[in-house]
Amino acid sequence: MKKLINDVRAVVPDALQGVVRLAPGLRLLARSQTVVRSDIDAVIARGEVTLISGGGAGHEPAHAGYVGAGMLSAAVAGDVFTSPSVDAVLDAIRAVGGPGGVLLIVKNYTGDRLNFGLAAELARAEGIATELVVVADDVALDLGGDHAGRRGIAGTVLIHKIAGAAAAAGWPLADVRDAALKAIDQVGTMGVALSACTVPAAGQPGFSLGDDEIELGLGIHGEAGVARSRIEPSASLVDRIVSRIVSSLALKSGSRVALLVNNLGATPAMELSIVARDALAAIEAKGIRVERAWAGGFLTALEMAGMSLSLLQVDDAMLAALDAPTTAAAWPAAHLGRVAALDDDAIAASAIDAAAGSAQAGQRPLAGSASAMGSGRPTSGSALLDPITESIRAVCNALIDAEPELTRLDQAAGDGDLGISLTRGSQAVLAALDGAGQSGPLPERLRSMSGLLRRVLGGTSGPLYAIFLLRAAATLESASASAPTEADRLVAALHAGTEAIAQIGGARAGDRTMLDALFPAIEAARTGLNRPTERGSLAALLSRAAEAARQGADATRQIAARRGRASYLGERAIGVPDPGAVAVGIMLRALADVESRRTR
Repeated sequence: MKKLINDVRAVVPDALQGVVRLAPGLRLLARSQTVVRSDIDAVIARGEVTLISGGGAGHEPAHAGYVGAGMLSAAVAGDVFTSPSVDAVLDAIRAVGGPGGVLLIVKNYTGDRLNFGLAAELARAEGIATELVVVADDVALDLGGDHAGRRGIAGTVLIHKIAGAAAAAGWPLADVRDAALKAIDQVGTMGVALSACTVPAAGQPGFSLGDDEIELGLGIHGEAGVARSRIEPSASLVDRIVSRIVSSLALKSGSRVALLVNNLGATPAMELSIVARDALAAIEAKGIRVERAWAGGFLTALEMAGMSLSLLQVDDAMLAALDAPTTAAAWPAAHLGRVAALDDDAIAASAIDAAAGSAQAGQRPLAGSASAMGSGRPTSGSALLDPITESIRAVCNALIDAEPELTRLDQAAGDGDLGISLTRGSQAVLAALDGAGQSGPLPERLRSMSGLLRRVLGGTSGPLYAIFLLRAAATLESASASAPTEADRLVAALHAGTEAIAQIGGARAGDRTMLDALFPAIEAARTGLNRPTERGSLAALLSRAAEAARQGADATRQIAARRGRASYLGERAIGVPDPGAVAVGIMLRALADVESRRTR
């Protein structure tokens, strides 16, 4: 892997510092990866609705490039292809929230919906009027299959522009939200990749393509598409994509649209212009009028070669919003977007923290820098550990050791970030153990780890592990009187945490998730509780649960995913075990081994 970076752990903060240094109208929120307007105090004082979007980094110029008057008020960046944490989003809401309220514009990925959604709930509890809209414009996923739903991809940029214009015009929060929802209903996008991309921390591409192969209907996180086919001329490929979008949006002859031709990162400008030319021809051949059109890198996937096309059905009000002024650096200049006709003798067809009352404007922590997370594998300063600390360390170290394998599995059936994310969370937990001592009751320590993981672990994993630990802690306390043994209490806590994951994540057994390891582990442990020879042996119960989890994870090889990013691959993920389920087996095995050593 050759990339112009300094440290894979500092890619995002380093990049954001470069962004704000080149844009005097932007600032970084202190100790964060959130870019905000430098005039945010004046915006809040005027009572304007503020807009926040974001998600994983790697989509530049999204999302920081769309922060400015007339578009976003703030953009929250997670690590590469990993949604930001709940706390990062909540900090952004507090920083830009005022009497006008806040609108969150979220792409339809599980991690983004969970983290932004929970942050919105917390913000409302603090008295900040907060609304959330979800963009799901990927029409490739209309083609069928049981998956997590249409993804939010490049059409999201058009939603930023339309909602931003409404907010800048002084519309109230409900009307800004409705303008965004109207545009969301009328936008469709589909993409094609000619090559994969490489997440810096992963070090290798997420998939491979033959010299004459392309991926149709891909997402924006380096994951494969919904189908693989042979390369074909631009005109015929573009016509296929345009036809898919037109059908999905039910556009008719006489419809009016705006066109966004998006570079996924590494497509030469020459080729993108050819795609634009062919897209205009294909659209106009159907009798559809292209009112506005732009081509460029709007929402990329690192250095992926390929493009996506977005169509937005427009009326006069939407056109006015698209034409409205903005200072956002990544939106094209106001004089661009008009579509010119070709001469007759040319080619025939020619063809978008202040929480209310909780902080003073002067107290918002804006700064021009951000810090990177530390690295390394913390070690204990003492050879003698209490049992809880020993178990926590064993789990964390096992996950760190398993990072290469989990990364490899997630690259084959996801986006490749699970191993990296779990290592980051494990390192944070180990560092907290070193800094905060090694004592305290288990429920208290589980709650502490929950809060820590919620802060440092983005993506889908952060809120799921956080809710698991919270529910487990509460169950341990409530079961202390009714459960006769420590083993009974731990099995009850494991079950409660697992049910919490199922509730908040919307998954169930058989969906090819971590639940396919957790539920068998619970059943195995319960079976052990009914055996006199095992009931008194926590090591035996944990060993039984770990083996059941391993078998459950291995069984996911034959399951077509219905949740998470692997659901977009359908049958193509068959043969690879779910990495989240594998991680559960690793954690339980680490607990079983340390308990076995302890009781020898």
